[in-house]
Amino acid sequence: MPPRRLSRPALRRAFQATVLLSVLGVAPFTWAWLTSSGHRAVAGPGPGWERDVPAAPVALVLGAAVRYGQPTPMLARRLDIAAALHRAGKVKVLLLSGAAYGPGNDEPAVMRAYLLARGVPGEAIVSDPAGYDTWDSCVRARKVFGADRVIVVSQVFHLPRAVTLCRMAGLEPFGVGDDSSVTWPAATYGYALREFPASVKAFFDAVVLRSRPRLAGPPQTSLREALSRP
Repeated sequence: MPPRRLSRPALRRAFQATVLLSVLGVAPFTWAWLTSSGHRAVAGPGPGWERDVPAAPVALVLGAAVRYGQPTPMLARRLDIAAALHRAGKVKVLLLSGAAYGPGNDEPAVMRAYLLARGVPGEAIVSDPAGYDTWDSCVRARKVFGADRVIVVSQVFHLPRAVTLCRMAGLEPFGVGDDSSVTWPAATYGYALREFPASVKAFFDAVVLRSRPRLAGPPQTSLREALSRP
């Protein structure tokens, strides 16, 4: 028996549904890209890139996976960028935002140890162990730690969403990212594809639902105290 053909109205509805789904998938990504335009920069592989980054009191360093008590290569690169910004006098305090799932898998603790080993003083480091995702990190930086102007540090593929979410959370952000496509092209393209569904979630978190972070408080004074030190 030959397969049943769809009628023209059914084909038209299927086409319209496909177009609608495509638009819904791409529109939040475009929103993040346009909203963050002009507020992003790439950390060059050589020296001197810091000169083009505007100064801010705080670098918000977004966490990523750790393995066996060590940062993954992409996370290590974020930390290297943050340390370079601190050495260049572009930021005073590094706010390390990530998830603390327990010993050996505590992102901010691993990030802190990595920075201390590379000469960043402990009084210039503040940890947020409840940055479970990018939206939580941005909201908590503003609402819990009282940050205002920040340099957001991540990878280039992540910056449009990260900068946009920080703006929606009430921060004044500028993003600096590592162009990981040079060193890890396959992983970078995989993560970049994930930015499409992640941007949909970001749009709903920041615009539609105005979601609260998983842990909303209480307010912390550690960042303000670190900034007040001479």
